[in-house]
Amino acid sequence: MINIPNCLTFFRILAIPLIIGVYFSGWAYANWYGTVLFALAGISDALDGYLARRWNQTSKLGEFLDPVADKLLVSTMLLLVMSNFELQQALWSKFLFLITVIIIISREITVSALREWMAELGKRANVAVSQVGKYKTGIQMSAIGGLLFAQPLFGLPILFMAEMLLYAAGVLTIWPMTIYLRAAYKAVKGD
Repeated sequence: MINIPNCLTFFRILAIPLIIGVYFSGWAYANWYGTVLFALAGISDALDGYLARRWNQTSKLGEFLDPVADKLLVSTMLLLVMSNFELQQALWSKFLFLITVIIIISREITVSALREWMAELGKRANVAVSQVGKYKTGIQMSAIGGLLFAQPLFGLPILFMAEMLLYAAGVLTIWPMTIYLRAAYKAVKGD
């Protein structure tokens, strides 16, 4: 079904190769352009679900594509910044950064598989998105935007701030995942 919420989700997927292209373009202000594209993709993430509910335009396609688009965007952007040698050298802790990226991507895969499994069991509501998960997403998206920008702005150390936000997102990633795993365990314990 083609509607505005689904178009916003498709935009998020299409933004990924655009951001990658800009990131490696070598253009002047490429970090600005890439960050703006990423911010627009992040806004589309918040907007598509809101509009789908508000306009009663939810669809099976949207329910499937929205989390796929989110995970593709987050995972690809984290791998993108991991590939930047100069950025890696400027980090406060390359090791902690790597561990956090692994945790976040592993969580994305685990929770996706868990939600799919619970849906097959007819218990998807047991692993619905929590409020902590929403905070984690906001912090994570801010961190990734800062990592893509990676330059001081108005005297603020954007890269350092983004790195610290990513660590906070990594901690917040573990918390909801344990909640999801516990809820799934309780839901299937009787089986």
